[in-house]
Amino acid sequence: MRTVNIHEAKTQLSRLVDQAAKGEPFVIAKAGKPMVKVMPLSAPEAGKLKRLGFLAGQIAVPEDFDRMGSTEIEQLFGVSE
Repeated sequence: MRTVNIHEAKTQLSRLVDQAAKGEPFVIAKAGKPMVKVMPLSAPEAGKLKRLGFLAGQIAVPEDFDRMGSTEIEQLFGVSE
């Protein structure tokens, strides 16, 4: 991640913000010490991105799921168990 000093951030703020909005976050440092991180608002916060299990409890899988359509498949392909 790019680090810029506060003076550069002042003079290049518009360009830096445009780049951050396009997904290139940066850090502003003062006297070499990182002070703030600039990133787009649409970016998920650290530790907040959750994908697995987001539909938990909203979908029911039938007991015969593995056998669903087996009759039709056998008819189409002439396969028997």
